Amino acid sequence: MHQPPAIQYACLPFRERTGGSIEIMLITSRGTRRWVIPKGWPMKGRKPHASAAREAMEEAGLVGDVGKVPIGSYRYGKRLKSGEVVPCQVEVFPLEVKSQRKRWPEKGQRSLRWFDPAEAAEAVDEPELKEVIRKAKSLLTASDAA
Repeated sequence: MHQPPAIQYACLPFRERTGGSIEIMLITSRGTRRWVIPKGWPMKGRKPHASAAREAMEEAGLVGDVGKVPIGSYRYGKRLKSGEVVPCQVEVFPLEVKSQRKRWPEKGQRSLRWFDPAEAAEAVDEPELKEVIRKAKSLLTASDAA
C-alpha cells in the first residue's frame, strides 16, 4: 500500500548582490554532507512559511523575510535513524536573508555556502530541487518588483 508522502517545509535562502544578481545559500546535511536547503517537519502552532523560516534560523542562523507562498516543491527520501526511508514532499518558501546570527542551534554541525543560482542547482542531488532553484532565479528577481 502506498502512503502519501510526509510534508516538510523548506526555505530557499537568497540575497541580492550589487548589480541585482542573486546568490542562494545551501547547507550540508548532517548525515551525508550533501548540499541541501534548510528544511524540517511542520511545527505545531506555526504556519508553513514560519516553520520553514524557523528551520533556516536553526540550521544556518539565517534571519530575513520569508514569502508566505511556496515557490515550488520537490520530493526526496528522508532516511530515519532506524534506517527506514520515508518519502517526503517538501514545500519551498523564498527567504530573503537580511542577517546571520553569530550563534544558532546547529552551528558547527553543517557547512554553509553562498552559490550563484546555476552552481546551486548543480550542487544539489534532487532533480526536482534543481528545477526549483533554476526557476527561483526569475521568480525571486520578479518578486522584488511586486
